[in-house]
Amino acid sequence: MPYKTISDLPDSVKNVLPSHAQDIYLAAFNHAWEEYKSPQKRATPESREEIAHKVAWAAVKKKYVKVGEHWKTK
Repeated sequence: MPYKTISDLPDSVKNVLPSHAQDIYLAAFNHAWEEYKSPQKRATPESREEIAHKVAWAAVKKKYVKVGEHWKTK
């Protein structure tokens, strides 16, 4: 279930992240989706989708920080 465009992202991402952070999320999610296709590559029993979302959020948090209700660049 990789995302083709930013408009395909979940509302929980689209409604809170700035545009550039959404780009980061989309790219990281799609990469992780492919990277963890095989269950043997996953260190935990989580689903492929759960891991891809965690990877995507981690990628966003490398460049952005949540200040109050808003995400700002570091």
